[in-house]
Amino acid sequence: MGNRAMCMLWALFFLCFFSNSRAIWLTLPSSGSKCVSEEIQNNVVVLADYVVIPEGVHQSHPTISVKVTSPFGNNLHHSEQTTIGNFAFTTNESGNYLACFWVDHNEGGGDVSVNLDWKIGIAAKDWDSVAKKEKIEGVELELRKLEGAVEAIHENLLYLKGREAEMRTVSETTNGRVAWFSIMSLGICIAVSALQLWHLKRYFQKKKLI
Repeated sequence: MGNRAMCMLWALFFLCFFSNSRAIWLTLPSSGSKCVSEEIQNNVVVLADYVVIPEGVHQSHPTISVKVTSPFGNNLHHSEQTTIGNFAFTTNESGNYLACFWVDHNEGGGDVSVNLDWKIGIAAKDWDSVAKKEKIEGVELELRKLEGAVEAIHENLLYLKGREAEMRTVSETTNGRVAWFSIMSLGICIAVSALQLWHLKRYFQKKKLI
């Protein structure tokens, strides 16, 4: 019984601290837009729900537009004149994914509040369907969640390791180019100085000053 309790505690710990799920409250101005960005690696499931929060019971619901784009600018979701919606996709490229919101219509004027529930990776998985399909529950289900969280952490660490290697390569390449540029600049300065000395020597020789 004690082992099961410990497993449950560890499962809850990992799921709470390593699952990527965020509830975001956005306040949209009457003009302009607000964006939310997230750096996500390749082949990750993303789910999100958004809803406009009315300011008063008797006030009309303002409508908004939503656009989600990939790091390369591909359009993943676009909705206009809406008060509630959702989007879901699996990433095909690594980088910053951008979700932008702006007000289409608001009779009362002023700012508009939007609630965004953004889930990524293990947090976006439908564990109820998994439990029904595989006929698991209780501690076994929590252990499956823990296994998924560990796999997600491992994949994220591999992704960060790859990014670090890329950044190190770029840094080394840049340092090499800077070193060659410094050597070339020093060579040009020496050549120009030598040319100036040669020119001054010829000038003084013609004037018979030396």
